[in-house]
Amino acid sequence: MSHSAQPAASLYINGAPVEGQGAELAVHYPYTGEVIARLHEASVAQVAEATACAAAAQPAWAALRPIERGRVLMRAAAIIRKRAEELARLEVLDTGKPIQETRVADWPSGADALEYFGGLAATVTGQMIPLGGDFVYTIREALGVCAGIGAWNYPSQIACWKAAPALVMGNAMVFKPSEETPLGALKLAEILTEAGLPAGIFNVVQGRGAVGAALVSDPRVAKVSLTGSVATGQKVYAAAAAGMRHVTMELGGKSPLIVFDDASLEDAVGAAMLANFYSSGQICSNGTRVFVQRGILPAFLARLSERAAQITIGDPLDDATQHGPIVSPAQLQKIRDAIGKGLDEGARLVCGGPGEGVFVPPTVLADASDEMWIAREEIFGPVMTVLAFDEEPEVVARANASAYGLAAGVFTRDLARGHRVAAALQAGTTWINAYNLTPVEAPFGGVKLSGIGRENSAAAIEHYSQLKSVYVGMGGVDAPY
Repeated sequence: MSHSAQPAASLYINGAPVEGQGAELAVHYPYTGEVIARLHEASVAQVAEATACAAAAQPAWAALRPIERGRVLMRAAAIIRKRAEELARLEVLDTGKPIQETRVADWPSGADALEYFGGLAATVTGQMIPLGGDFVYTIREALGVCAGIGAWNYPSQIACWKAAPALVMGNAMVFKPSEETPLGALKLAEILTEAGLPAGIFNVVQGRGAVGAALVSDPRVAKVSLTGSVATGQKVYAAAAAGMRHVTMELGGKSPLIVFDDASLEDAVGAAMLANFYSSGQICSNGTRVFVQRGILPAFLARLSERAAQITIGDPLDDATQHGPIVSPAQLQKIRDAIGKGLDEGARLVCGGPGEGVFVPPTVLADASDEMWIAREEIFGPVMTVLAFDEEPEVVARANASAYGLAAGVFTRDLARGHRVAAALQAGTTWINAYNLTPVEAPFGGVKLSGIGRENSAAAIEHYSQLKSVYVGMGGVDAPY
């Protein structure tokens, strides 16, 4: 059975599909390895064309009533929901994720973002600041052209999460998806056009790092929003700084999930699996350092083994599959190397292992110490590192002893302890008795090396707009000359 997903063209510029003039970009279905589409990268001239079209179209878009911009996003959300099955299938082909995930977690989350920001549009107002007779009022203005750079693990969700606040605040966007997963953003561009978005307001360019570099350094770009690795984020942040551009960086993590011995064992095991195995572990906020209080540790590992053994691995287009292939051969190798490192350093394999073919099974490495490579570095695969702890102050200190700070979790029935530990953890998002739930209503982002700025919620508006103060003099000018 062929799984062709060839788009009309590789790029989307000024409201229409355009073929790329750069090197070929073959898109592989991770499950079979077959080529499902052949795209071409954007040339440097095409990146410039996309930003020029965005800059030309943006003032008229920003001049609309916010509610009119909001309606376009709301219509796009409705189109996404109407085409749910077709889009879920496309996401499976692009990423290799099981269809039972893509039906609920990918495009649906993108539609939620478009709907949320569409509804928020008309509520964004300024302030009036009285100064006796004189006064100041503030206007929240668009930045101009925003560059979005996506990652391969949630390509369509990321495109929507970035586009929604950017567009609703009157900006235009040029979006570069990951070269591994280029298809969803093109579909989003088509949907936005169908929903009534003017030409030039959302453009898509494809390519590897050089295309991203050309986009980030374009003089017309006022803002860069990137989801990716810390190393990529540091490069892009430095390039953006040269032009004093605004940035949002949503980067990697090595997030702690702390399980106290009074926690519900079943819930804690379920959350640890969700925090390590969902999307084959390819999630930036995953709780990959699972700290378990010593008293509950044997029972935790025993139940974890039992439940992990029940996970169905296989064809991601099969409704029953819960665990799909790894996105690419390079990523497979990285994960297998990491498992090897963990075993070499003395960790104990509780279940899973390197796996075969395109799969890495749900893998648990126990008896780990904080110094081990597997407890310090992001693996980005279905590999859980389990560490024992004794006391609360000790585990908080160990959890925070990381350069990362994207997310964290705590499981306990003690309400005061849950809030106390959540407050003490250095992370942008902390869950109490839950994990990896990221509703669009809540801000999402990291601290320390895990990023800067926030996505989603009203907080994202700050990152896609700027304040202008207008001082109004109501009397004569009191000059000292």
